[in-house]
Amino acid sequence: MKLVDTDETVVIVTGSDLRAEERDRPTAYRLKQEIDRRSDGQVFRRAVVVGDNWYLENRVFHLNPSIAVGGPGVNALAAELSQSLPLVWTQDQRVYVQANLEADPKRVVLWGMDAEATMVAVQAFVSQGFLEDLLRRIWRFRTEVYV
Repeated sequence: MKLVDTDETVVIVTGSDLRAEERDRPTAYRLKQEIDRRSDGQVFRRAVVVGDNWYLENRVFHLNPSIAVGGPGVNALAAELSQSLPLVWTQDQRVYVQANLEADPKRVVLWGMDAEATMVAVQAFVSQGFLEDLLRRIWRFRTEVYV
């Protein structure tokens, strides 16, 4: 049974250590709920939350649009992506939204100097229209024929 579609399912990645599990994973699940709420009932138009170690070991999920939640110090995917993704929004040199929504697959890093700042980054990603832009790009009308 297919549970994830590489084109439409968003993979949200948090750090795997205890700090990230306690502080960033709840924030990641709030983002997941927002994505799922916008899914329009389409089965694969949803998000899944995974740890960075699992994500990095399972390369097939690298084909999915991916959002790293948490900073480079606690999230290995964020450490990798933050070096190359452009900064699209920041606040007070404490909160950062980095994204490349033009490339395929789409990549985003949402982080802050602490867990509270990371939560602000996620809220900004949603409220400033970046999430809407991401979902519009990946959930566009698909013209493939299925048999």
